[in-house]
Amino acid sequence: MIETAKLPFDKEQDYDRESEILKVLGHPIRLKIVAGLMSQSCNVKKIWECLGLPQATVSQHLALLKNKDIISGRREGVEVFYQVTSPEAKKIVAAIFDGGISCD
Repeated sequence: MIETAKLPFDKEQDYDRESEILKVLGHPIRLKIVAGLMSQSCNVKKIWECLGLPQATVSQHLALLKNKDIISGRREGVEVFYQVTSPEAKKIVAAIFDGGISCD
């Protein structure tokens, strides 16, 4: 007799945070940004150079990712270096990409 695995449907578990992260990462540019930041922190200039997008476009996406507490910025002089700080986002992106992406 084959035993079927039980699915972990937990009515007490709250998936609101994961759902919100998935919505934000549903945009390809934001997904690329977060995947790239998984392997290294970067400043805005490096991010827009890697993606080949205008600085204003990248800044808008970074602002949304910051507002949703997925990334944070660390100021070094006049530059701000961004990194992924959300453990939930790290798990989700790691499940999609094996080790992140880079622009090398």
